[in-house]
Amino acid sequence: MLETKQKLEWATITSRRDLSDDLWVIRVRPQERLLFKPGQYVALGVEVEGKVIERPFSIASAPHEEEAEFFLELVHGGGLTPHLHARHIGDKLYMRRQAKGLFTLDTASPHKKHFLAATVTGVAPYVSIIRHAAEQARQGHNIDCEFVVMQGASRPWEFAYQEEFEELARQVSWLRYYPTVSRPWEDLSWSGEVGRIEDVLRKYLDLLNYEPFNATTYLCGHPEMILNCKGILARRGFPKESIREEVYWVPKKGEHQDQTSPSAQSEI
Repeated sequence: MLETKQKLEWATITSRRDLSDDLWVIRVRPQERLLFKPGQYVALGVEVEGKVIERPFSIASAPHEEEAEFFLELVHGGGLTPHLHARHIGDKLYMRRQAKGLFTLDTASPHKKHFLAATVTGVAPYVSIIRHAAEQARQGHNIDCEFVVMQGASRPWEFAYQEEFEELARQVSWLRYYPTVSRPWEDLSWSGEVGRIEDVLRKYLDLLNYEPFNATTYLCGHPEMILNCKGILARRGFPKESIREEVYWVPKKGEHQDQTSPSAQSEI
């Protein structure tokens, strides 16, 4: 057996939900429940011609869930995602036994406000964070902080968790969800926020009173969105320690992509 395999274990795909030709959500059942903190990631892999190819993916499920959930994007010509996209319910893939990552909720500062901004699949760690908070609330714990989730996408159908977030936001006072699209002309029924995240970020910081002295901000997904939003936050007065980031890939020199295209952590 390959040395790489010895650090991996089989996980079985138990469900799959396709949003489009290149976006889908899967749930997998590992041999042993994955232990992790909300916001962390774990490597998934497949064997291709005798070699295991693996990449890190943010975990969308919460720690109390028996299965692990992932929001994935197909990168055409990528080394891994085309193989993952070809797998369906009942198929197996490799998953690392240990989750990693520091993109977790800020509990060190006294901040009670958390602004979570993401491009498409970059919302995955926030799903985990919010589901964990909701589970804590169901168990009777007091949620003494508040969350704003802002998700940017090119088109409305790229919001895999819109209904879940909006339903929860109707039930609790500690969550607000704001999806925003950059190509509203592709779905004339869209009546929500319009523009890239960096177009509307300052608006909602001001509207909801998210200030450097009371809030921590989080940026996840497209590197250009993160770079632009970091500049906006810095000009707004947010110090570096109050701006957390998870970059899903490092663009090649001179490369430019649509800032609200799906995040591609899978092909780092």
